Amino acid sequence: MTAALDVRDIRKSYGDLKAVDGVSFTVAEGEFFGILGPNGAGKTTTLEIVEGLRDPDAGSVRLLGMDPFPRNPALLPRIGVQLQASAFFEKLTAREQLETFAALYGVDGQRARETLELVGLTEKADTREDKLSGGQRQRLSIACALVHDPDVLFLDEPTAALDPQARRNLWDVLRAIQGRGKTIVYTTHYLDEAEILCDRVAIMDHGRVLALDAPAALIRGLDAPTRVSLEAGVITAAEARALAGADSAHEDEQSLTITTRTPAPLLSALAERGTLDGLQVRTATLEDVFLDLTGREYRA
Repeated sequence: MTAALDVRDIRKSYGDLKAVDGVSFTVAEGEFFGILGPNGAGKTTTLEIVEGLRDPDAGSVRLLGMDPFPRNPALLPRIGVQLQASAFFEKLTAREQLETFAALYGVDGQRARETLELVGLTEKADTREDKLSGGQRQRLSIACALVHDPDVLFLDEPTAALDPQARRNLWDVLRAIQGRGKTIVYTTHYLDEAEILCDRVAIMDHGRVLALDAPAALIRGLDAPTRVSLEAGVITAAEARALAGADSAHEDEQSLTITTRTPAPLLSALAERGTLDGLQVRTATLEDVFLDLTGREYRA
């Protein structure tokens, strides 16, 4: 497939800090591509270089076949950018904000109203931006990035500050955008979201890409055991360890957890004992891959 974005060995340092240290990846046209990493991993700096907001110290970027830096006027109508921190025009309503952004791109007011509806802000159209909630301002920021119907959309933590319902609604919006053949590149701290939405993800830390693949492929590569949990007291830990397929078993006051790498015989053995009620099966997730690669230490 044609590459919408081709990043080759980009680097960016601030004094002794290597914010981006040899990052390379490609994003195909129509792909939903996620960049994941803990705080300070280099995600935002990478996005800013790709968007043409920063000049890399080394390496190259080709966005829709063009160099994005210095700011390329030919690219601006074809990309949409939603930054972590957004600035709006003062004292304008949500509709006026979006109509102003639309006018800058030569887009009519009807498109602005459709985009407002797309992000679920129609009822707040006449509300001033400074009176919107944090989640509503976030959706308005995304609408401003979408109003000119760009070919490539860059989103930096777009669902931050959104409640669970608004976050799920935005997932539907992003799927619809990709369904129209658009390319989406985004960062997020929500690993469940990335696992559901992304065709591929790059996991970064300390300015480098540690892993890059489809979420399902990364999870398979982890080779993590499956955990089967039962209510405490259903069977003893000793009985659990003796079951076919069980590798180990641990019991606390609330539950019994059995780990296995061959869940089929274990579940069959539990079914024969009639102990499936309330049973929970947890396989590895993208979060497990993330923590395995980046560690569990808290990053402020």
